[in-house]
Amino acid sequence: MIARFKINISLLVILLFLNTFSIFASKTEKVTDPEKDKVLIYVLKNILTRGHFVEKDLNDDFSELVYKSFIEGLDPNKRYFTQEDLKEFSQYKFEIDNQLKDNDLTFYNLVYGRFLEKMKNAKLYYGELLKESFNYSKKETINIDYEKVPFAKNNIELIDYWRKQLKLNTLSRIEDQEDLQKNKLKKDASLRIKKFKILEKDAREEVLKNMNDLYLRIEELEHDDWFSTFLNSVVGAFDPHTTYMAPRMKERFDQDMSGKLEGIGARLVKKGIYTEIFELVSGGPAWRQGELEAGDIILEVAQAEEEPLDIVGMRLDDAIKFIKGKKGTEVRLTVKKKLDGSTKIISITRDVVELGETFVKSTIVEKNGRKYGLIDLPRFYISFDDLNYRDSAKDMEQEIERLKEEDIDGLLIDLRNNGGGSLKTAIEISGLFINEGPVVQVKYRGEKPMIKSDTNSETQWDGAVVVLVNELSASASEIFAAAMQDYKRAVIVGGNQTFGKGTVQSLIPINKFYPNYKTDLGAIKMTIQKFYRINGGSTQIEGVYSDVAMPSRYSYMKFGERDMDGALVWDKVAQAKYKTTDSYNNFTEVVYNSKVRIEGNDRFQLINEYAKWLKGNQENSNYSLNYKDFIKEGDEKEKEAERFKSIFKFDSKLNFLSPEYEISLITKDSTLGEKRNDWHNNLSKDLYVAEALNVLSELKMSDKNKIIKN
Repeated sequence: MIARFKINISLLVILLFLNTFSIFASKTEKVTDPEKDKVLIYVLKNILTRGHFVEKDLNDDFSELVYKSFIEGLDPNKRYFTQEDLKEFSQYKFEIDNQLKDNDLTFYNLVYGRFLEKMKNAKLYYGELLKESFNYSKKETINIDYEKVPFAKNNIELIDYWRKQLKLNTLSRIEDQEDLQKNKLKKDASLRIKKFKILEKDAREEVLKNMNDLYLRIEELEHDDWFSTFLNSVVGAFDPHTTYMAPRMKERFDQDMSGKLEGIGARLVKKGIYTEIFELVSGGPAWRQGELEAGDIILEVAQAEEEPLDIVGMRLDDAIKFIKGKKGTEVRLTVKKKLDGSTKIISITRDVVELGETFVKSTIVEKNGRKYGLIDLPRFYISFDDLNYRDSAKDMEQEIERLKEEDIDGLLIDLRNNGGGSLKTAIEISGLFINEGPVVQVKYRGEKPMIKSDTNSETQWDGAVVVLVNELSASASEIFAAAMQDYKRAVIVGGNQTFGKGTVQSLIPINKFYPNYKTDLGAIKMTIQKFYRINGGSTQIEGVYSDVAMPSRYSYMKFGERDMDGALVWDKVAQAKYKTTDSYNNFTEVVYNSKVRIEGNDRFQLINEYAKWLKGNQENSNYSLNYKDFIKEGDEKEKEAERFKSIFKFDSKLNFLSPEYEISLITKDSTLGEKRNDWHNNLSKDLYVAEALNVLSELKMSDKNKIIKN
């Protein structure tokens, strides 16, 4: 779906004010525990220097990273600190490492104390600025790419930054209300239209209300939340996946990862003051609707046609209460899209979310008189607590057997949006397609890589295999795809490359290292291992490059591990001893044919243009604050977006059907039937599935899958 690009920023400005976990302030000083803060510093630096995958010295370079991260964390949009403040802070720029070694918090206390002062001043700024109408005829612009915007020289310039932000937010609300009036006027010509002066006043009042509500919620947050920002600047200097979780955040993380699904079929996590989509449940309402994605931030929640509620700064448990609801009811989410930063209203009809939809499922499709199986693997799931519970390897094995009974000629495995999971099941699933042999290499710091192998000499499926991936396929998905590629067992089809997460994190309770401390110290999620392919290359950063790359909306966007600050580098180890399969007589020919089809396909070329357009929007961070120019820019963006509206309207004319065993289940369970019908309809309209099936249908197996020594 195409995001609404008419500079829809009615809540984006709040995001720009407060962009990370650390933007917290309080009317009154809350009780602090200096002893606890020093204990946390002491324990964390010891855990990290001894256990993190990267051996990193606490030196001046490290100090500079923490310095920059902490200041950016508190003030990412340069609305609090000035260059005068930075001049004072900079005396500690290369001293933080020494302070950490001595459990000294002088730098933290200085910056944090100044931050509290600035936050109190900010409440005065926005209140005064919103009392009077802005000058909308003035020719001026605002740049919202705050990595490129310098800190204000002084408080006078700082207040002008605030004025522009608030003006942008007000303009966006005026635009939204004018659009709403135009739509109502089309239905009722007698409708009384509000004049600009009234709309402008209403817009400023709404901005003021939202800002006041936001600061009230921020004031509920505690010292642990503030100090967590500094701790995350310290631990994040090792790599972006290493994070500290205060006790309350750890509790919420456990709840979010436990499979608790709230009405729309999405797992939600709290990222500072924001509610973020962590994962969509395959087959759930949000997944079926198709517009919400992992990484999107929910700004507002509305119940059907009711007025939206701003949830920025709201506690996660409270936000969930508004998002979940009874089956059949509508919720409208205003989200900031991870992909391009646009804001968009997404309507979802709530439903009962079945955990079964997160499991392996399969379908059969006939093409050119031959039958093919498609297996959807949403994640590499396993239960270590109950060994008799379902796991993805057992389910894959069973599903393949069922498809073999249907006499299929090839198998398409869909790993799109599969963020990983169990390494054990990834190895076992790889073993279903090869004879015994290495699958992945895993390495701890300072140790030789350990080779993890499939030990089962039987091959369950020796026919043609295509693996469909995208830029969101990560971790265990990349291990499986890489193994299939290295063994030359499957054709990898999808985006240019997968996500590139080749690291392993462990969640460690800090009290484990300080057991006699009086309170809960929280936990650290720390990178402890790195994955390597059997060919020796890491999946870190590079991921897996597709044999057949298809244009997608992610093609030119900053996306994946390679675009994360401080991500661990790609490297390689010695190649493992393995034998490639000579599975196909025409591998090179099939790949070439697919590339020719894609280059000659007008729809794929339009998707490529769309991806470039998205990239351009991502890079364009300047907006006019002149009313006429602002509206004109928005109209132009909307017109540009029109040409891409039909981009994903595609019908392959292929008919997907449930396997024989599932038909009897559907007759007893109408809900299952509805979900399978939705899935099959989506597959028939999926351009990427259609091309993957073209590739699968052309593959010709070699005699007995001869083995060639590598």
